[in-house]
Amino acid sequence: MPQRRTAIKDLRRNRRHHLHNLDIKTDLRKTIKNFLALITAKNVAEARSALKLVYKKLDKAAKRHVLHDNTASRRKARFSKLVQTISA
Repeated sequence: MPQRRTAIKDLRRNRRHHLHNLDIKTDLRKTIKNFLALITAKNVAEARSALKLVYKKLDKAAKRHVLHDNTASRRKARFSKLVQTISA
């Protein structure tokens, strides 16, 4: 446990940020899981609409520095490739 007042404040802030980041990550994982379920069901129309939502969540996570920008870009490219393979 921290002793100094600023360290105690930092710990409080870190916990708050951790929970906020965890909410963003959990929401992103649920969205991706839903999208991948649509891909396995070969539901192209709904997968495309879900892909837009996945893009939105990935961009928001990258903007808030929960994910690295390149990680978000890589995942977006892979997910769009998945949609292309089932639609072809």
